[in-house]
Order: sequence, then structure tokens, then C-alpha cells
Amino acid sequence: MKLDTTHRAVTDVRILDPETETISDPTTIRVSDDRIVSIGDQVEPGDQPLDAGGSIAIPGLIDCHVHVLANSANLGGLGDQSPSYLAASAINTMQDALRRGFTTLRDAGGADFGLAQAAAEGLFTAPRLFYGGKAISQTGGHADMRAPGTTVMDTHQCCPHMGVVCDGVSEVRRAARHQLRTGADHIKLMLSGGVASPTDRVDSTQFSDEEIRAAVEEAEAANRYALGHAYTARAINRGLRLGVRSIEHGNLLDEESVRLFREHDAFLVPTLVTYQRLRIDGAANGLPRESQDKVENVLYAGIDALRLADQGDVNIAYGSDLLGDMRSWQSHEFMIRSEVQSPGAVLRSATTTAARLLRQEGELGRVTPGARADFLLLKANPLEDIRILAEPESSLTHVFSRGGLVTS
Repeated sequence: MKLDTTHRAVTDVRILDPETETISDPTTIRVSDDRIVSIGDQVEPGDQPLDAGGSIAIPGLIDCHVHVLANSANLGGLGDQSPSYLAASAINTMQDALRRGFTTLRDAGGADFGLAQAAAEGLFTAPRLFYGGKAISQTGGHADMRAPGTTVMDTHQCCPHMGVVCDGVSEVRRAARHQLRTGADHIKLMLSGGVASPTDRVDSTQFSDEEIRAAVEEAEAANRYALGHAYTARAINRGLRLGVRSIEHGNLLDEESVRLFREHDAFLVPTLVTYQRLRIDGAANGLPRESQDKVENVLYAGIDALRLADQGDVNIAYGSDLLGDMRSWQSHEFMIRSEVQSPGAVLRSATTTAARLLRQEGELGRVTPGARADFLLLKANPLEDIRILAEPESSLTHVFSRGGLVTS
């Protein structure tokens, strides 16, 4: 995969605004040095024109919940793999996402400063990567991948465990500061049990109020934010009251959750496609038996939670959370959400709303002058049928990323 960074003028293109749900008349997008220079101006000397033939331009898509190092659903085994091997695997994963039109990824546990730096410096063609380093978990929490009979866990920063285990306010503060020291864009907290971890219950709450608040304080002190893995309303609502900015999954939220999301202007990041694929493909991708048994607990509640949040006008961002070979289904989340949300709402979740979550308003999620030059050209109008984004191989004609045209 390559990035052609020739100065471009994309002509005869119609621009879709996700916020107003309008499409412009045919115009010209001029791109230079990772910025949209202008819209509507004539082609300038030095520009290489690209005739879009009336195609629709939408902002580059943003997936707010990925794990680029998770080349298997057996997350406990990641720490035993070579970091260099997982980095090479992550390159393929990120490039596959870019081919699907995802020009920005937010990693929710595992990716580190080295991978983000390599992508930013163009050592390989890749989406923008926002990373949090290792997720923070209590003993026996969702990022504690030790089996009941295992005691030792290698916590060295270089080793590709997805999380770090800590207990007590001082340990949580230290863990958060370690991730922020490396330049992390956010802090990931495990607020409840989960599917992939071996010893916790999905309906458990994790960490004390004081521990959660300590991590939130450290993130805020660094002008960053905390995101929280949570399934049950009890865990979700605790996290929101204590200052967590985004809730990941949220399959069992309630009316009180909706009120708290709105009160704190917080974000929900559903990841419905991962449960569908875990049920179908989890075993083949290394998901342990004890984790397979947990999938049913959260699978069917997720669509009802999405409906409740959408009706309650919650900020909803796009997430996939797929592991191993199941990551090829990343775009299928569009199909699932179309059962509940309007096309415009789904599109905003992967563009403007996601950009607000990342605190990248004006930079990402819009095709406007001065914004980063991440945009896609589509054959059809996603506002008429958002499901076309679930099939990027047939609907997507061109991907612009970091100001360049992505080519094979």
C-alpha cells in the first residue's frame, strides 16, 4: 500500500455534510500537505486533477474502538508473543482498515507510542492512530488475563499485554501516569467484567470510586480523558458520575444512564458487531470456552441499548472491537446500526461525533477548508442507504488519507 501525496484537485465532486445531511453541487476539493486547501476554487498550476465524475465525498471514517495488536481472540496469549511480530501484524490490520475507508483509529488497549509514531512519520501507510497504551485493570479485572492458577504477570512496558493490573489509588495513579508519560491520547479503565477475561463476571463492578477518580484526575491533569469499559447500568452510571468521558460497549445501560450521558456530555461507543462475530467465529479465533459462554449475556441486549441511547439523544460514536480474523467485519457495524438509527445518525457516529470524542473538531470528521485531508469518494449516497458503507469494496472508489491518495 502506498500514499500518493501529489498536490491534488478533485473535480466534479459533491460534498456530503454529515451534520446538515446535505450534499453540495459539483465542486472542486484542492488538497496540499495533509490539508484541504480550498473548496470551489479552480485548479491551480501544480495541481494534479482527479475527475470524481460526480462522486460523493464524505469525511474519512473514524473507528473509536479497535485493538490493532489483537491478532487473536485469546487475549491472554498476546503477552507471550513477540512485540515485533505483533507490530508487523498490526501494520496489516491498520492498512486493511484504511482500505475500508477508516482513516482514523482509536485503540482501546494495547497499541503504544512506537506504533503511533511509526504511523505518524509515514514509516508505513496507515490511518491516524490515537492510542492509550495499556488498559488499567484491578486484580481479577477485565485486563487481568491470568487463569485462576496463575500468579505471575509480566508488566514490562515492551511486552504486548493489553493491560496492566493495579490495586489502590496510588497504584492506579502510577499506572495512569506511566501511560501518559509515553504520550497516550487517553486512559482506558476497566469498570466492569467482560467477555474475553477468564476470571471476572460480566455483571461485576471493578475499581473503587476513589481509584476511578484518581485515573480521571490524572487524565484531566494532562489534558487527556478516560474511557471506561462497562456493560451494566451500575458500572456505566458510576463511571459517568466519576468523570469518565466515554463508555465502551454499554450493552446494559438504562434510563438513568441516558440522563447521565446527557448531563455530562459523555459518549457511548457501542461495539455490536464484535458479539455477533464472537458467537459465530470466536472459537475458531481462539476465544476460550469460559469467554464463549459469556457472549450470550451481552449479545442481544446491545441493540436495545443502542435504541434507548439514540432515542435519548446520547452522543454515540462508532466502534467495532473485533479481534483476530474477525476484524475483516469492521464495516458490518454499519449494517447492524441501520436496524435502529437513521442513516445520518450512523454516519455522524463515524465522522463528526467521533471527531468530537477525540477532541478533533475542525480537524477530522468534516470535508471543509483547513481540515485534515481525510475523505472518501463514494459511488452512491449513504444518506439513502447507510448499508453501502458495510460493503466498501463495492461502494468506495477512492480513499484520501493524510493528504495523499491511497493506492495498492
